[in-house]
Amino acid sequence: MIKDIVFDFGGVLTLIDSTQAMQRFKELGVQEPEKYINSYLQSGPFFSLENGDITAEEFCEELAKICNRPISYDDAKHAWLGFIVQVQTEFLNFLQQLRPRYRLSVLSNTNPFIQSWARSKEFTATGKSLDDYFDLLFLSYKMNCSKPGEEIYRKMLLEGNMKAEETLFIDDGEHNIAAARKVGINVLKVGNGEDWRDTLAKLLATDK
Repeated sequence: MIKDIVFDFGGVLTLIDSTQAMQRFKELGVQEPEKYINSYLQSGPFFSLENGDITAEEFCEELAKICNRPISYDDAKHAWLGFIVQVQTEFLNFLQQLRPRYRLSVLSNTNPFIQSWARSKEFTATGKSLDDYFDLLFLSYKMNCSKPGEEIYRKMLLEGNMKAEETLFIDDGEHNIAAARKVGINVLKVGNGEDWRDTLAKLLATDK
């Protein structure tokens, strides 16, 4: 029986697109942003940031070297937020129906720039932050590991005191879903921005 439901952040709770982010980083001076940026997994200092290997300040320093100009925290934050097309508030509101029966968590490859926004009152029009909707947040840059590596799933289960067979993970990345399944976690694959509410409700209704 499912007791924990874990949601990916980008693509499941928010509609994402790397196009705008790449354009913003290009405007900062990154000549070929596609070398570093992907909707699911970054590379170079972008990956190091999301994996928790460098701080936000160190990322700005690395980005400054790439761009050959000073990069402020706000510059970097604006560029990173280019990934977010829309916050799916109707999906977040649906979570209130689940919370009395399930513990809800987020497992995300993310970084301090995006989370400084998501965990603030700026996240939704009603002034609610990501923390208001979830019991636990498992963030790659705080865990020092990233999806789709199996380590992050094992850490999540351990730190959250979860049992794999009682956990359902929802993600829009095929590799992330495959890794969770290998660890024994129940999975639900959705598309970026897809309305998963009915599918999830039906799945939980059959979980006896």
